[in-house]
Amino acid sequence: MEPSSAAAVGKDFPYTARTTCYIEVHADGAVTHGSDHAAYERAVAGVSRLFAVWPGEWSSRLFAVDDLDEYAKAHGIKHDEERTGLKEHVHEVRWVESGHEQNPRSPYVGIDVTLVCGCAIHDLSTFAAQMKEQRGWVVATSGGWGSSSGPGGTAYSLRVRRKSLTR
Repeated sequence: MEPSSAAAVGKDFPYTARTTCYIEVHADGAVTHGSDHAAYERAVAGVSRLFAVWPGEWSSRLFAVDDLDEYAKAHGIKHDEERTGLKEHVHEVRWVESGHEQNPRSPYVGIDVTLVCGCAIHDLSTFAAQMKEQRGWVVATSGGWGSSSGPGGTAYSLRVRRKSLTR
């Protein structure tokens, strides 16, 4: 039985779904699991092949990860402006502490961020990495976040570690 093609599914392939399991088959026949930058590099170099198991409700399907570029974009190995909504530049941001309930003992504070540069946040992990590099912010990525539109543009409600937040 040949595996299905992940590339044939296109952008709808669930590369980052929690239920997608990755299998790497090395040139020497060794089999490992997981997805990381090193597995991508080995697959690009041709010393291994990546496969993904996409579980369904009644059965699972095996896919060959045959579009390594899409795999890299989905996993943040390569930047994808379309997927993230974020350009690779220094973002011009305007932010204020959220007016909602704040816990003074929490290491995190709620903020409302507007991206004056025109970018949009579609992927919080990518934005968090960019803000860590650009401003030293530690943005919480494990909790909820949201957005609202208004006359000043779209404001994103985020949680940021207090000590990292500087003007």
